Amino acid sequence: MSPAGLVVLISGRGSNALAIADAVAQQRLPARINAVIADRPADGLEAMAERGIDTALVERAAYAKRADFEQALAEVIEGYAPELIVMAGFMRVLSRDFVERFDQRMINIHPSLLPKFRGLNTHARALADGEREHGASVHWVTCELDAGPVIANAPVAVQADDNPVSLAARVLKQEHRLYPATVALLLSKPVSQRYEYFSNQKSLRLDRDFDDAGRWIQHPGG
Repeated sequence: MSPAGLVVLISGRGSNALAIADAVAQQRLPARINAVIADRPADGLEAMAERGIDTALVERAAYAKRADFEQALAEVIEGYAPELIVMAGFMRVLSRDFVERFDQRMINIHPSLLPKFRGLNTHARALADGEREHGASVHWVTCELDAGPVIANAPVAVQADDNPVSLAARVLKQEHRLYPATVALLLSKPVSQRYEYFSNQKSLRLDRDFDDAGRWIQHPGG
C-alpha cells in the first residue's frame, strides 16, 4: 500500500513543513508529501525543493479577486490528489466555499491551547492574561477561524521571565513535535472514520496520550 499523500500549505519559512518532512524521512510519519504550496514567495519553498519535494507558488497578488485565487489554489491542490491537506503557517483566511470543497480533509496548527486565544498575537495575549500554561493545538479547519474541533495539543509552561519572543520560541519547538505526531495519529484511522473519530475525542495531549510517532500511550489500568 502506498503511503498517504499530503499537500502542505505555507506562507513563509515553512518550519512546520520541514518538521513534517523530517518525520517522513525518519519514518516516524507513514506519509508522502506530494507537494508544498505557498501563496507568496516563501523561503520554505526553496527548502522543500532542495529535499526533492514538489513545490508550487499560487500567488495571491496575481489575482484581482479572492474567488479566482482560491479557484486556482484548489485546482493545484487537487492536481496532487492529497489524502490530507496540512496548513502549516498558511497566513490566509479561506472562504466558506473553499473550506467546504475540502471538508474534513484540512487541518491547521495554531499557537495556543484552543479554544483560548484564537487569531493573532497569541503569546502576548497569554502573558497579558497571566496564563500559567500556553502551547499549540492542531485542529480541523472549518469555516470559522481557529474554531474547528481540536484534535491534539502540546502544553508549554509559562515562565516568570517570559516575554512574547521567548514564549513563542518554546511553543514553536513543541509545534515541530506536535504536528507530525498528530498527522501520524490521524493516518492511523481510515479516511472514512478519521474526522468523526478525532472530532469526538477529548482533546488529545502529546506525551500523555500519544508519542512523537503518533502511537497511543498505554496507561496502567487504562
